[in-house]
Amino acid sequence: MDQVLNKVGSYWLGKKANKEFNSVGDDINSLGSSIGDSTKWLVNKFKGKMQKPLPELLKDFDLAEGIFPRDATHYEFDERTGKLTVYVPQVCEVGYKDSSVLRFSTTVTGYLEKGKLADIEGLKTKVMIWVKVTAITSEGSKLHFTAGMKKTRSKEAYQVLRDGIAVDKF
Repeated sequence: MDQVLNKVGSYWLGKKANKEFNSVGDDINSLGSSIGDSTKWLVNKFKGKMQKPLPELLKDFDLAEGIFPRDATHYEFDERTGKLTVYVPQVCEVGYKDSSVLRFSTTVTGYLEKGKLADIEGLKTKVMIWVKVTAITSEGSKLHFTAGMKKTRSKEAYQVLRDGIAVDKF
């Protein structure tokens, strides 16, 4: 009998706590634009509103799902401004199906719009030497990487998520 009462009590307490968290989150959200985006992100986490996976977000914007390393799972996306910040656990390089290589810093930022990631910071590609990538655009089955000059690559090469290989510096 005690076990049954413990389970019922735990269930009731859990429901009550969840209701309180939602109430607090609603109260904070009702403050409107006076709170920062990072606070809204935290409140949404408490309330259980989960972001879609990064590959799914990229696909929704007509970009290849596997541009970022597999372990880059945490990101922030401001739908209002289009600013995307992707957090990579460590500086790494990723090799792709077409033999191209991208090097990622621990934070990669840019502005996401349909078919384009622009004003990129924290990403390089190897074109004889390491060159900063400033934009990635998608056009049909091709991806165009702007790194001083535009380099066109097959979009298919970037569709599969790949592991990054740790490197010493960005």
